[in-house]
Amino acid sequence: MFSSAGFAKTWQYIQLFEQGLICTLSLSALTVLFGFIFALILALMRMSKIKPLSWFATCYVELFRATPMLVQLFIIYYVVFANTSLPNFKLFGFIRFDRFLPGVVALSMNSGAYLSEIIRAGIQSIDHGQTEAARSLGLTSGQTLKEIILPQAIKNILPAIANEFVTIIKESSICYTIGVQEIMYAVSATKGATYRIAEPLLIATAVYFCLTFPTSKIIAYFERRMSRGDRR
Repeated sequence: MFSSAGFAKTWQYIQLFEQGLICTLSLSALTVLFGFIFALILALMRMSKIKPLSWFATCYVELFRATPMLVQLFIIYYVVFANTSLPNFKLFGFIRFDRFLPGVVALSMNSGAYLSEIIRAGIQSIDHGQTEAARSLGLTSGQTLKEIILPQAIKNILPAIANEFVTIIKESSICYTIGVQEIMYAVSATKGATYRIAEPLLIATAVYFCLTFPTSKIIAYFERRMSRGDRR
């Protein structure tokens, strides 16, 4: 049960939660960046008329969507990076790079599989007539995708992307299993030092809520701003 004494003990290790917050934000930001880039590549590969590219992207997406995130993380950390000598330094003075990088890679690969389907659906939702009109104006395929299709597709799928970003923030907690110093790692360390679990978990819950709830509202605000033109 919760108690004032338990919170007092937990508060002595509040710095661990502050470090966990920085680590979680770093994990999430890098995952969103690399995951989106990877997802865009996968989506274009899956829509490609080149059969090997389409087949590879389809197999990749189905594989990562059908297997647990924890299994993927362990394979990346214990198998893929097992014989790799990563630089042994600390980001921000406390985040171990040799554990942080595999976490980013695993989260990005997993997120890329889900985001690629969202992006593919967004691109396919744009009327094909716009592509034909762009071609008639002399735009290349790359220019059409960049200037015409993607801006509209991203606007259409922004709510789904926001949900995925919120999911990434929460799923980053799984990285504590390989020793990444994020929020749940702080909970585990505090529990080991104070023999209290309820209070650290409550603090972690509050931190996650403070990260995800404002993020959802900010994305919703920009979504409304972007959709104003459609109502005119």
